[in-house]
Amino acid sequence: MKPATLFIHAGAHPDPSTGAIMTPIYQTSTYVQEAPGVNKGFEYARSQNPTRFALEEAFALIEKGKFALAFSSGVAATDAVIKLLEPGDEVICGNDMYGGTYRLFTKIFEKFGIRFHYVNMQEVENIAHYINDKTKLIWLETPTNPLMNITDIAAVAALAKGKNILVAVDNTFASPYLQNPLELGADIVMHSATKYLSGHSDVIQGALMMNDKDLRDKLYFIQKSCGAVPGPMDCFLVLRGIKTLHVRMQRHCENGRIIAHYLRQHPKVGKVFWPGFEDHPNHLIAKKQMLDFGGMISFELKDDSADNVRRVLSSTHLFSLAESLGGVESLINHPASMTHASIPREERIKNGLSDSLIRLSVGIEDADDLIEDLAKAIG
Repeated sequence: MKPATLFIHAGAHPDPSTGAIMTPIYQTSTYVQEAPGVNKGFEYARSQNPTRFALEEAFALIEKGKFALAFSSGVAATDAVIKLLEPGDEVICGNDMYGGTYRLFTKIFEKFGIRFHYVNMQEVENIAHYINDKTKLIWLETPTNPLMNITDIAAVAALAKGKNILVAVDNTFASPYLQNPLELGADIVMHSATKYLSGHSDVIQGALMMNDKDLRDKLYFIQKSCGAVPGPMDCFLVLRGIKTLHVRMQRHCENGRIIAHYLRQHPKVGKVFWPGFEDHPNHLIAKKQMLDFGGMISFELKDDSADNVRRVLSSTHLFSLAESLGGVESLINHPASMTHASIPREERIKNGLSDSLIRLSVGIEDADDLIEDLAKAIG
């Protein structure tokens, strides 16, 4: 089935009682049982909900996996993966990652005896250096947030094969339309479904996709035991969003390409981070494992003074100054003070995330209007 058809029909089954073409919102906390232990497969909504089950079926299909689980946020989904580990286990992760993930690892799980190694994953050899008999998980983003670094997923999966090491990929920036890490050998794919999967900036949700039944069962036990599940209305909204993922991503990519080249040619703009440039580090790997290069762009101004950066961030109109990404509307963001503020400044600077970096989530508006908005703001 081609992607355009898959995204529209994934998880969609006409309601057997009414024929409704859209999955009903089962707004219930519990289910009537015929007798103790005799039910229709549903006992309590934290563990089972038909709307959520339809969404999880869709998640698995669009990520080309066998199983999926929906969570109340992307961070909750990440949290569930780390709860597979035990004290003394070690995790290798990228040194450029979403600030919320870094905060979860350092402030929550380190105190439970899990050790995290933060490495530059653009070279797979850097990962190999940290692998030992305590390594149980490799966690990676590609493209990374916010520097758009690219990691070779297949090479990392090959490195972990046969070593009892899980490979988990945060695929939020790419979306299942552009990249399918399970097909490249990853064990788990995580999405902040808040972003491109929903696509309309009206839901907080997370997702995990996988192929292994035993792994799915372990994660489902964590999901129902810890209770970080999304409500049925949010599941309905993400199901609706998935139906247009392919057309939205095509426009995000089209606009992203136009904006990236515009910024690179602007006399007041310095470095532009976008994996579609031929001289972007690991561009050929991105070209190999992605269908296109997405709508996420970061850049620095030549005049990178705090006042000038603040002026630009506060002067756009179509690019709204806000956290998050992946919605139909364009957003502008200052990672150092917003999405990545939880990472110590010295760590950010060491890894290339400057105080002056600006991140764009390019929406699906008219590209000429977006360019005009940026032109007026940059001056």
